[in-house]
Amino acid sequence: MKAVEIYTKESCPFCVRAKQLLTQKGVAFVEHNLEGKPDELEALKKRTGWRTVPQIFIGGELIGGFSELSALEFSGKLDERLGTH
Repeated sequence: MKAVEIYTKESCPFCVRAKQLLTQKGVAFVEHNLEGKPDELEALKKRTGWRTVPQIFIGGELIGGFSELSALEFSGKLDERLGTH
């Protein structure tokens, strides 16, 4: 399975939902909580061009946020991206 990283903030309901979806699928992930870390958040924004969290990476590639993650799951393509099928 490819490595999964998720950049979050505690105050973000979409971050909670993304982590729940991954956990329900049994996917291990590394969470980077950016709450109170404006420099790290700014560096992530420069890296990806995205201004919001969650930002989810699979195998080092940005797949997007919760909407994109759930769309991959709904379409049946998430397992393929994770390398589990």
